[in-house]
Amino acid sequence: MSANKFSDERLIKVLLAPQISEKATLVAEKNEQVIFRVAPDATKLEIKAAVEMMFKVTVDSVQVANVKGKEKRMGRIMGRRNDWKKAYVSLAAGQEINFAVSEQG
Repeated sequence: MSANKFSDERLIKVLLAPQISEKATLVAEKNEQVIFRVAPDATKLEIKAAVEMMFKVTVDSVQVANVKGKEKRMGRIMGRRNDWKKAYVSLAAGQEINFAVSEQG
């Protein structure tokens, strides 16, 4: 599939943020995958096209998972965080995405 099948405006809205955690770091090192928080209505083809367009890399495959929001208590009232979707993006061999982290002292 070519990236021009989807509009650039839509592809920009598909990827919300990289998911940076200990688990995400382990997955990235072990499986050459990158984890993104994505729009709840995003499809695998849209996610693939968005990553290839934004980071200029080749994507092998995309796996998605729907994450249920946690229940949180605010005083006596139980509330819930929103459900969200994350995508495990497998990159082609030898490719990587570097997220520059600036530390301010």
